[in-house]
Amino acid sequence: MNFDPAFVPYPSTRYPIYAGGGMVASSSPQASAAGIEALRQGGNAIDAAVAAAAAITVTEPCSNGIGSDAFAIVWSGGRLYGLNASGKAPLNISIEKLKAAYGDIAKVPPSGWAPTMVPGAPKAWARLAERFGKLSLKKSMEAAIRYAREGFPLNANLPAFFTSAAERYGSQCGGKEVFGEWFRTFMPGSAPKAGDMLVLKNHAESLQAIADSNADDFYKGRLADRIVADSEELGGFFCKEDFSSYDAEWVDPVSVNYRSYDVWEIPPNGQGVAALAALNILNNFEFTSRDDPIIFHRQWEAMKLAFSDVLAHVTDIRYMKEDFREWLSPEYGKKRAGEIGERACLPTPLHPPKSGTVYLATADGEGNMVSYIQSNYNGFGSGVVIRGTGIALQNRGADFSLDPHAANALAPGKKSYHTIIPGFITKDGKALGPFGVMGAYMQPQGHVQVVTNLIDFGLNPQQALDAPRWQWIEGNKIYVESGFNAEIARALAKRGHDVRVSLQTATFGRGQIILRTENGALVGATEGRTGGNIAII
Repeated sequence: MNFDPAFVPYPSTRYPIYAGGGMVASSSPQASAAGIEALRQGGNAIDAAVAAAAAITVTEPCSNGIGSDAFAIVWSGGRLYGLNASGKAPLNISIEKLKAAYGDIAKVPPSGWAPTMVPGAPKAWARLAERFGKLSLKKSMEAAIRYAREGFPLNANLPAFFTSAAERYGSQCGGKEVFGEWFRTFMPGSAPKAGDMLVLKNHAESLQAIADSNADDFYKGRLADRIVADSEELGGFFCKEDFSSYDAEWVDPVSVNYRSYDVWEIPPNGQGVAALAALNILNNFEFTSRDDPIIFHRQWEAMKLAFSDVLAHVTDIRYMKEDFREWLSPEYGKKRAGEIGERACLPTPLHPPKSGTVYLATADGEGNMVSYIQSNYNGFGSGVVIRGTGIALQNRGADFSLDPHAANALAPGKKSYHTIIPGFITKDGKALGPFGVMGAYMQPQGHVQVVTNLIDFGLNPQQALDAPRWQWIEGNKIYVESGFNAEIARALAKRGHDVRVSLQTATFGRGQIILRTENGALVGATEGRTGGNIAII
């Protein structure tokens, strides 16, 4: 992958960062520091990822937590491994039971107990440490526990998320009763400000229990009992078997070859195949200059065509009736590319929601690399915090359909369509490195833009992240960032695209990249749209 680190075609205040011994890139300075601490204690990139993932539940609780889901792609020993630690619906839930409890609703409520599912993140930490780590889970989680117990100052980009969540939960009927523990945990007084110390003692005790038991306490011990007890008392659907039967799944990552590079994602129930399907379509076109409107037109059309298939069919792979591998075949790419004309098409409109997610990447001097993503889904998730534990439960079940005939229909023990996706790039069987862009349905769109920026346009990793982004919303509606070329936007509007400038930078995703250069050095980039940070050895 050839790029000039000094090439700066878009406004940026950052250059890519180089290192030799190890690197951690995340959206939290404290989490990146925790990862480097694990490396300095003799750990590898996998230990660093676990340390950073546990720490960021503390330092960015508005995006993820102990009650999150997680996915990972690991490069170790010359090959890739995938881990799917997404949650499953309670065994005691069903479309009929949900409607009996909430009335004849059309959608799963986004807050409260209805959308909660068994969290997978603690199991992901344990499984990664067991299989690939050099350190114990207890050792890797020391920094996270310290941050929670002793407190840490909030970064400047975080207070607004606390205030927004407080307004959302407080405005709902019965909000103080349903979400009372959230307020006691995260908003015990006035709204926090940048630099304010946040202490999460209950969170620290839960992390300690997870660390001491290799996550068993969360699924078979006291913490599991606490979650089930709150669920039974306060209107949830969990039973003990939901937790005792849960495990993360090792899976084989899937890929498409794009311009001689292999781009890898986790297979369904994740939506990473949307990025691969779009790249598969774009393989049929030649791109030379990022300043040509036809390139954006084809990217937008390819993304919409890929989503039209993925959104209709992706769910828990045990329930899928379509073979997702067809979307990765050259025949599919060629057929779909032939459907892209001179003007914008109109796919079935859908309304992708906003989200709260963290992505991090790690690498060490031994060649190990990790692409890791973890999420509560919508901000703090469901708003449900288990009393006395600091455990905020994700709301991934909000993506289930209540149409029993839909592919992603709610069912007991089922995994939902999942938006969080880690990415990885290899070439000729060798690792280049992990990359990811957070942000619900923006994620595959962000992956496509990062990959094309790196491979087609020769941007360095930092510029690949900094370049102004676009986001398909629905129909022909496309949002572009304020820095997007206005002349190109006008040309695309003439092709039938409904192009709108959005000033909400956070909705365009937040990414991290680490690549290994030909001489073995590590080069990393982090997101200017958030408080991203790279720590190195």
